[in-house]
Amino acid sequence: MNGGSDMTLAFELEALKEVASPENVFEDARGWTEYIGVVSEKPTYVVTNFTRKNRIRQDFFSGPRGKAESLEGVKDQFQTDRYVYVGVTDEDEELAEQVDWEYLDIEDAADAADWILAASADDGEDDAEPVRDDWP
Repeated sequence: MNGGSDMTLAFELEALKEVASPENVFEDARGWTEYIGVVSEKPTYVVTNFTRKNRIRQDFFSGPRGKAESLEGVKDQFQTDRYVYVGVTDEDEELAEQVDWEYLDIEDAADAADWILAASADDGEDDAEPVRDDWP
């Protein structure tokens, strides 16, 4: 991605689920961001389970608060030049505007950073030999 490394990057949980390897996305993004984390309306344990399963080390997460309050809190706590929120829906884009964050759709982010989307990874498997359901 372009821009400096003085950036805070927040992923909506659903956006992170759209990439083939969330662990690799976080690892890559750490090279050009200062702080990175996940926000979601889902309960804390859902985010925690997802990040543990994918071996993601985040600098912040939304916890029991809503996404707007979480993004505002992150902005207060982490001082960087840019705040970028990666999401998937029109509501995510509206939220970013409301809390004065830049918005980036996950497909655009993946394209700019050369991340593989899960849907693209699944398409590649179609070339593989079909799996036999009748095999013991």
